[in-house]
Amino acid sequence: MLAKAYTKYIRMSARKVRLVIELVKGKNLEEAGAILDSVNKGAKEPIKKTINSAFSNLNCNRTDKLLAKDVVISELRAEGGPMLKRYRSASMGRATPIKHRTTHIYVELDGKVSSGGHKGKKAAVAEAAPEVKQKAAVAKTAGTDKVKTSKPKKAKSGSR
Repeated sequence: MLAKAYTKYIRMSARKVRLVIELVKGKNLEEAGAILDSVNKGAKEPIKKTINSAFSNLNCNRTDKLLAKDVVISELRAEGGPMLKRYRSASMGRATPIKHRTTHIYVELDGKVSSGGHKGKKAAVAEAAPEVKQKAAVAKTAGTDKVKTSKPKKAKSGSR
């Protein structure tokens, strides 16, 4: 972690903010800025401000300034804050509660990974797949005398 920043008490649901966060998590700052500029959601402004604040914190007291393309968003999360509770009148003299939700946004920036960028779970599984296949082939040839066969399961009849 090179730098971090947070914004608290944003008057927006954390669920709506997380929709935008998923688009930019793990990207470098140039890509994240381009994505946030093209997104048509209200949550893009506080997210962009928080990311820019973290980048400013990073370069604040440094003599060698880092570029936006060299910095990656390592952690970006939205957590629910306190709710403002109000009441609205309903039929037959009742009152129904209204919860105005708030959000806290947390950002952590890190240096760019030199091995080609951020790898997801699928990429890691794809790299490990040839080794697993080789081990499976060796296991099949080693134990050819004891082969278990399983019967296919019968489909249940009836309409439920």
